[in-house]
Amino acid sequence: MSSGTEVADAHRSQQRAEARLDEAVAVLALLADRTRLALLERLGRGEADVTTLTEATGAARPSVSQHLAKLRLAGMVTTRKDGRRVVYSLRHGHLRRLVDEALNVADHQIGHLPPHD
Repeated sequence: MSSGTEVADAHRSQQRAEARLDEAVAVLALLADRTRLALLERLGRGEADVTTLTEATGAARPSVSQHLAKLRLAGMVTTRKDGRRVVYSLRHGHLRRLVDEALNVADHQIGHLPPHD
């Protein structure tokens, strides 16, 4: 392999690593909102409509709708129609596990639990 190819490969690898970090920051920034985190936590237990999600989060319906729109635009949730209702679900299990782990860390912080792997 020529040194020019090696340099180009290293540059592409660095660009992918930076893009990966940027995307992870964007995901975590969306999770850094109490209502959105509560929505994702509830959706981690199964699909739900806006009424169910409003009740689960205790937030106002317009606020829930706006947060769901942000999550949908970010590709974190999907929708399907069920008659006149729009039903939301998590796009993939990685988000459920990410939310679960964030809440597990919170449990450890609140309960002063010992660290573990």
